[in-house]
Amino acid sequence: MGRAGNFARGPGGYGPPSVGDAYVQDVASRIRLQRPVKMVLDGGNGVAGPLGVRTFEAIGCEVVPLYIEPDGTFPNHHPDPLKEKNLADLKRVVRESGAAIGIGLDGDGDRLGVVDEQGQFVLADRYMIALARDVLANGPAPIIFDVKCSTILEDAIRAFGGTPVMWKTGYTNGSAKMRELGAPLAGELSGHIFGAVEHHHHDDGIFAGCMLLAALERAGQTLAEAVAPYPSLPSAPEDRLEFDEEHKFQAIDYVRDRFAGKYRVIDVDGVRVDFGDGWGLVRASNTEPALTTRFEARTPERVAEIRDLMLGAVREFEQTLQAKG
Repeated sequence: MGRAGNFARGPGGYGPPSVGDAYVQDVASRIRLQRPVKMVLDGGNGVAGPLGVRTFEAIGCEVVPLYIEPDGTFPNHHPDPLKEKNLADLKRVVRESGAAIGIGLDGDGDRLGVVDEQGQFVLADRYMIALARDVLANGPAPIIFDVKCSTILEDAIRAFGGTPVMWKTGYTNGSAKMRELGAPLAGELSGHIFGAVEHHHHDDGIFAGCMLLAALERAGQTLAEAVAPYPSLPSAPEDRLEFDEEHKFQAIDYVRDRFAGKYRVIDVDGVRVDFGDGWGLVRASNTEPALTTRFEARTPERVAEIRDLMLGAVREFEQTLQAKG
């Protein structure tokens, strides 16, 4: 062929492929709402806003857009949907517009924050209840969640006939565990939600939002109705304590040994101690010299007691370091 000079002739052209078009078409081929749903989308001026509008409209939503235009200065709020203060405008617009739900995306679109039809912020370990119920309607399966999630999610998964799997925080950890167990769903408190689609096990805020809308439609419920039977427990929000990088993992070992034998201790990622009426988590940050903490219990008073117990163990470790000079 080369020797014969048998090549196409004439003017040509080139350009970038339309990945956005392919994405929208793919999602719409998998999820299609039976009835139009009015929703507010807060793009947080991140990169995923325009694609989010197109995708939600393609599956059948009437989208009320908020801060959709990408702007790296983030003039309206920081694009972190885990922080409720960043969703203040989303909550307001949901109430004012009468929307069924509000979804906020983070800067690169791999996480989402959710507001129900009443304008109330709903953490990921609560809206995951609606997602878990939906996927488990197809039969028993493992559902993966990270160590920061509420015990209410664990209980709900069992009630739906699933197997709750508490696992390490982090995209690669969740994705690998899904493949290992063949899990249809995984999620983190931070808003990373993984839906298993063919050979993909990735966190995608837009696709997760579409999954949630479809799950609610199949259940015939609003988000507030879906999570109402599973009340939110008192908790201390995730916090970070600056801690020496050299000794942070030794601190985790000390806390684990301090409570092991007396309480149920889960050490897949840091130390999560189950006190029966509540739990506490201390883990080494993956990205900075710090310890990450979270606490939950049946009463605010018990939350404070568990916090004091576990942070007391951290202080004990610091004292041992000081004693060694």
